[in-house]
Amino acid sequence: MGPRLFGGQAVAQALMAASGEEQDGRLAHSVHAHFLRAGAASVPVEYTVTTLAEGRSFATRRVEARQGAALIFAMTASFHGQEPGFAHAVDPPFDLDVEAARNSLKSWMAHNTEAASSPLINHLQHRPVEIVPLDPGSLFGTRAREAQTGSWMRMREAAGAGPQMQRALLAYASDMMFLRNSLLPHGVRPGGDKAQVASLDHAIWFHDTPDFDQWHLFATGSPWAGHARGLNQGHFFSVDGKLVATVAQENLMRPLGSSLDRVLAESEPS
Repeated sequence: MGPRLFGGQAVAQALMAASGEEQDGRLAHSVHAHFLRAGAASVPVEYTVTTLAEGRSFATRRVEARQGAALIFAMTASFHGQEPGFAHAVDPPFDLDVEAARNSLKSWMAHNTEAASSPLINHLQHRPVEIVPLDPGSLFGTRAREAQTGSWMRMREAAGAGPQMQRALLAYASDMMFLRNSLLPHGVRPGGDKAQVASLDHAIWFHDTPDFDQWHLFATGSPWAGHARGLNQGHFFSVDGKLVATVAQENLMRPLGSSLDRVLAESEPS
């Protein structure tokens, strides 16, 4: 899993800590998190919850995460009771065909030379979330691509969890295969020597309760990058096409070495 604390794990654990304070059946509808400094995966994290506001319909809580004396993460979560209301939702931008995506991944791994040199493929097999990308080359390859892709995701082993934990499971998965969208047009991937990459903040809006034991399509893209930062946006759809959650994240993507030289050369006036 690596020496650093995975950002999705911090979001999921903080959300469960905040949910533990809820006594009136409300469920989280929005989460706004800030990654303040890198956490260590091998060090215990202490989560402290403060209730900022609580009414009949909504409650807002702040969660702070510390390792020792260091504040590494802060998050606000808003909870809302179920209410009837006007409804509309966008349709999935990709075909809802999990088997086609699985077959495409098998074919790409068997015939593409980049598959053998991508440690991420084996690394993902140790994550609790199973991932099947729609376009394996966009996630695992090294060539420049359009800043838009998608992945099917579900728990590798069924959790059979309730609505609070199902939201936490989606929150965990929402930080996977996400920030690389803003890097795709530049032929850069996380973990290389071309850029310093880190998540800066992360937001989730839950539109419904997911069942993350089942497949969900995480359709993602990046509308903007600049000033050593990139913006990523995504939607989670259930396998029957229902919009379940929306996610946004800004990340650091600071060019290094030859990449920085290229960026500086392109920015010089002609």
